[in-house]
Amino acid sequence: MDEKAILERINEFIDEEHALRQAHERSETTGEDTRRRLRELEVALDQCWDLLRQRRARIDAGQNPEDAHVRPAGEVEGYRQ
Repeated sequence: MDEKAILERINEFIDEEHALRQAHERSETTGEDTRRRLRELEVALDQCWDLLRQRRARIDAGQNPEDAHVRPAGEVEGYRQ
């Protein structure tokens, strides 16, 4: 997956997240289903951002960005800011 595809995926996830939050505010969704999906989206977004950072770091280091890979959710979610 190249940078453009990753950014497109990020935008899709963000659009879905915004739509879910708006639907929830209008009471169009159930709380538990919305919370579960929002959590899934947060994890997927974190994984995409991590992949993008990996690719850019590899480019900066003169390495092949195609060697970057999606890390497991538990690993990405365990990072400290």
